[in-house]
Amino acid sequence: MKSQDVVVLLKLASLEDEVKEAGHEPPPPRPFGGEDIYSVRGLEAALGISKTEVGASLKRSIESGLAIKDRATGRHKPNRRLLRDFIVHGLKFVFPAKPGAMQRGLPTAFAAPVLKESLHSAGHLICVWPYAHGKDLGQVIEPLFKSVPEAAEKDQRLYAYLALVDAIRIGNPRESHLAADLLKARLG
Repeated sequence: MKSQDVVVLLKLASLEDEVKEAGHEPPPPRPFGGEDIYSVRGLEAALGISKTEVGASLKRSIESGLAIKDRATGRHKPNRRLLRDFIVHGLKFVFPAKPGAMQRGLPTAFAAPVLKESLHSAGHLICVWPYAHGKDLGQVIEPLFKSVPEAAEKDQRLYAYLALVDAIRIGNPRESHLAADLLKARLG
């Protein structure tokens, strides 16, 4: 498993959430840069991960059981329960993160909008993904994949998922538990 596999699976979860929010069955393929957003090319455009890597990621995820192929639509979808359990109980050990040097970037973990109001820190330092267009100064957290800040800007649901994942990766038990609870609620 590679770190970008988690990013791809969370994007698929975000797309499923969008369909649920719309209140109807999966829509027909929708163009995203001329491609169906669920296709390898569509995911490449949305995530900034090469189509070769997206394809390999989907294959690894199917083999590990973290994804399945929907029989009705033929689209890949995350196995939400297994993905949730992996993120909550294993991700911080497989892909650990530690706050680094100060840099401008996009807020993540407890500084991201999804957690900002839920948890107040005694310190004033925030965590950010390094990003040239970022306006916030904070300690760098290396994202699961280098294109995460750009992908998060395009999709607020994905941003929330990735920020919660970072909170689990770097948080103390209390903070990790809060982030895990929010992630469990979102992943169902």
